[in-house]
Amino acid sequence: MTPEQATWFAGTFDRLVANVGIAVLGKPHVIRLSIMAMIAEGHVLLEDAPGTGKTSLAKAIAATVQGTHQRIQFTPDLLPSDVTGVTIYDQKTGAFEFHRGPVFASIVLADEINRASPKTQSALLEVMEESRVTVDGQVHEVGRPFLVIATQNPIEQAGTYKLPEAQLDRFLIKTSIGYPDLASAEKILAGSANRNPSSALSAVITTSAVADMADLAATVHVDSAILRYTAQLAEETRNAPESRVGVSVRGAMALVRAAKVWAAAQGRHFVLPDDIRELAGPVWTHRFVLDPEAEFQGTTAEKVLARVLSDVAAPQARQPAA
Repeated sequence: MTPEQATWFAGTFDRLVANVGIAVLGKPHVIRLSIMAMIAEGHVLLEDAPGTGKTSLAKAIAATVQGTHQRIQFTPDLLPSDVTGVTIYDQKTGAFEFHRGPVFASIVLADEINRASPKTQSALLEVMEESRVTVDGQVHEVGRPFLVIATQNPIEQAGTYKLPEAQLDRFLIKTSIGYPDLASAEKILAGSANRNPSSALSAVITTSAVADMADLAATVHVDSAILRYTAQLAEETRNAPESRVGVSVRGAMALVRAAKVWAAAQGRHFVLPDDIRELAGPVWTHRFVLDPEAEFQGTTAEKVLARVLSDVAAPQARQPAA
């Protein structure tokens, strides 16, 4: 990525954030993280109470990138075929025809994902990792961009299933929207007559342009010292006495991928150690599996990560040659 391309990337990224912010008021950081995840070709897990704007966020992103949007309400009786699609025999043509499920969309909102059975949750593993669905031996691509925004309610646990570690590892980031501040809440109430604020949004770029941004972000320079720093951080999370399972190699790769987009969004064609430190929380904390005794004593993934970031010295930042 050249400095000129980085400048264009940052300007386009800011336009995307501003456009989504018309429908989702007072949450610029969450919007930036979500758009970063989309361009990094990852997925977002939102752990939030009902009524905080999760559906509005998904719809607004889809409208902003001129993409399609689907909402899947996860329930205990939801089947894998209800998500991915099913092959049906057509008597008129005498052939089997694949009917696409709701997962074939640019932005997929998997609402209350932890209410579905592990078998149904596992139906998302392949498509979240490889952006494709295999049904009856046939491979079906979902296209680019493809962003899953999954939600779960941290308060209500009755009738829910804990997400397996393999699935949590598929999410690039975990964050929460939270309730708006007083000023934003007042604006939301003033426009409460419009129950679908994203319907008034105009597209900023096309889905093909988002794919181009993803390809461009992949070319952002990452110095070997920063790669070593990231690997050291991941290793320290695995060696922490409170951790039963720390950050995997997939998690370390996810952080580097996210940092590339984050750097480009700020007009840089190179990654800084601060990018790694800033994104380590949303990219890594949901990948930890803590020792039960440490968890019982009040230890959290956030506390372990904060100590690791404090103990491992960051490399001195230096700008590479253009």
